[in-house]
Amino acid sequence: MATEMVGRVRWSAERRFFTYMTLAIFAAVYVGFARTFFLRPWFPEYAAQMSPPEPFFYFHGAIFTAWFVLLLVQPALVGLGRTDLHRALGTFGAGVALSVVVVGVIGSVTAARRPGGFIGIPLPPEQFLAIPLVDMTLFAVLVGLAIVLRRNTQAHKRLMLVGSIAILDAALARWPLAIVSTGPWPMFLLTDLFLVPLVIWDLRARGRLHPATLWGGLLLIASQPFRLWLMGTETWQTLAGRLL
Repeated sequence: MATEMVGRVRWSAERRFFTYMTLAIFAAVYVGFARTFFLRPWFPEYAAQMSPPEPFFYFHGAIFTAWFVLLLVQPALVGLGRTDLHRALGTFGAGVALSVVVVGVIGSVTAARRPGGFIGIPLPPEQFLAIPLVDMTLFAVLVGLAIVLRRNTQAHKRLMLVGSIAILDAALARWPLAIVSTGPWPMFLLTDLFLVPLVIWDLRARGRLHPATLWGGLLLIASQPFRLWLMGTETWQTLAGRLL
């Protein structure tokens, strides 16, 4: 009986942790895009200056929002004991994840083809394009693995988290903080901070990092200097120019 009660407490704490993590991720997205998407009517001057002019980005924002809402809802459903609804939404979520990749790539190319390039980014669009396209690649790989390993609950939930953290940089770059406008590294470091609670949880609950946390986190962190190197290469700029 005592063992069973301890197990229930651990499961309850775990569910709360992953629910709070997804809530923090959703909050980061909301803060980042509040002035240009969620609360656009309340910030007309900022929105007019920083919002993309193409109507496509309303659809883009809706798809990404749907993903982060699902990310928030799914662990809450498990915590409420509605695993049946969790599994049913999982099939829909796989479709949303695919849509995120598709509209993410289209949105990145659309922004890069704009006469002024990416809004608020002084770099040539052929160079900066490496950052969002690597984001989409990481998301596709990590979330794709999470779907494949959906029966492995511990790996599944961690890969979903890390995959979603991988596309947080666009939202974090729009936080109303002066430091995020100084270059890509503050944006990357803020992104990496979202891995810290997961690392601490693993060490406290398991005594070691779960392989999904370890390798997923390392892949995300390693991708950051990689894309900065990649964008400066002549090969990338030639490929990006052909893509555009």
